[in-house]
Amino acid sequence: MNLFKISWANLKDKPLSSFLSGLLMTLGITIISLLLLLNKQLDEQFSRNVKGIDMVLGAKGSPLQLILSSIYQIDSPTGNIPLEDAERLTRNPMIKTAIPLSMGDSYKTFRIVGTNKKYVDHFEATVDQGALFQKDLEVTIGARVAETTGLKLGDTFSGSHGLDGNGEEHGETKYKVVGIFNPSNSVIDQLILTPLSSVWAIHEHHEEHEGEEHEGETHADEDHDHEAEAPREITSMLVKFRNPMGMMVARGINDNSKLLAALPAIEINRLFDLLGIGVDTLRGLAVAIMLIAGISVFVSLYNSLKERKYEMALMLSMGAGRTQLFGMLLLEGLTLSLIGFILGLVFSRIGLLLFSMRAERNFHYSLNNLSILPEEWLVLGVAVLIGIIAAALPALGVYRMNISQTLAEE
Repeated sequence: MNLFKISWANLKDKPLSSFLSGLLMTLGITIISLLLLLNKQLDEQFSRNVKGIDMVLGAKGSPLQLILSSIYQIDSPTGNIPLEDAERLTRNPMIKTAIPLSMGDSYKTFRIVGTNKKYVDHFEATVDQGALFQKDLEVTIGARVAETTGLKLGDTFSGSHGLDGNGEEHGETKYKVVGIFNPSNSVIDQLILTPLSSVWAIHEHHEEHEGEEHEGETHADEDHDHEAEAPREITSMLVKFRNPMGMMVARGINDNSKLLAALPAIEINRLFDLLGIGVDTLRGLAVAIMLIAGISVFVSLYNSLKERKYEMALMLSMGAGRTQLFGMLLLEGLTLSLIGFILGLVFSRIGLLLFSMRAERNFHYSLNNLSILPEEWLVLGVAVLIGIIAAALPALGVYRMNISQTLAEE
């Protein structure tokens, strides 16, 4: 007697009930699996990009916004700060390195960031083709930038004002691609890097060009001299402390200067705490759905057992063992659990790919690691346990069945 074939035939005999039980199990596993995948990959992205950055120095505003824009490049900057002020505040002996960043322009939604070689070294990025930027208007682009835009060595392009790709184009000046980075799985993959002086030169040229279009051109030289003397500004500075005592530097900056010192460790933990409330709620909902699926399996098999009492009594009279029938019912619950687990894994991967497509379109981050996580095997164990317990409770009735009485009743 092939128990699996009989179990499968019994499930097909009650298609609506089996479908509902399997659907609930699939839905619960899909939610839990998707949450695990998103949590792991977002945590990896956040941890990788923030590594080695203890403080971000920028304009007054939201600390979280400053960190998201300067470290992860997924928000608008809080404003600009004088380079001289930032350098003065970072000459503290407790500060090991300070990396300036200047942002505000983009090309096809990819951000153009003015910085120096320290930024490249921090992320351990290496050049695949060409060389690292050296002069004004030279750029080295990330691997994803090259792949998406089609830019290659020697190409020139004009940046546009703003970070969404819809701003006014600086058509009078062009950047030149002198290098392409190897994929580093860091934020550099989606950036266009250039010297700080390039950003200043672009905007000074843009302001001069606008000035020439206005009336009063006789005063242009005087205005340009004034602009040339204006203090250099940057968007932010990424700071690494020599030791944990450097935290005191951040407090001093916030209390005694016009700049903002944001600590990534504190702000990112706060962000994940806020997100964690929603994640825990969804996880609880998914577990509840799986339990409901177990109840559905229990009810389905309980009703099925009552309807098939004569059939089972007949099988027992023909030599089938009670343990065999008990195992057959367990197989029905186990089969629904395994189907739910497999479909849950498939749907969670589809959900991750859809989320990744949106993340790539909006922020250029890719979340496409579809490998099975160790935690998902634990989910399988829970699903199997729920299925077996839900099937075992009604299946115990097989041991209490009176064969002769059941056959006589029919």
